[in-house]
Amino acid sequence: MHKFFLALCLLSISVSGSAIAQQQPARSGTPEEQAACSRDVQHYCRKVIDQGDFTILACLQEHRAKISRACDQVLKNHGQ
Repeated sequence: MHKFFLALCLLSISVSGSAIAQQQPARSGTPEEQAACSRDVQHYCRKVIDQGDFTILACLQEHRAKISRACDQVLKNHGQ
């Protein structure tokens, strides 16, 4: 459940465009959690944003050593 919540949070903060936004479920996660990982998702995972929320999570985990402390803490808070 935590992985799904986090993945939805990351997906909702990282995807732009009104057509895509209309297809997404309501945003998950707090605004602080979204802000904590937004730059990391854009920087490290931009190429996989359209490949699904679990792919984004895997991407962040792959770049774990390089992501911000704030985003790392979000992942830790959700058991990742």
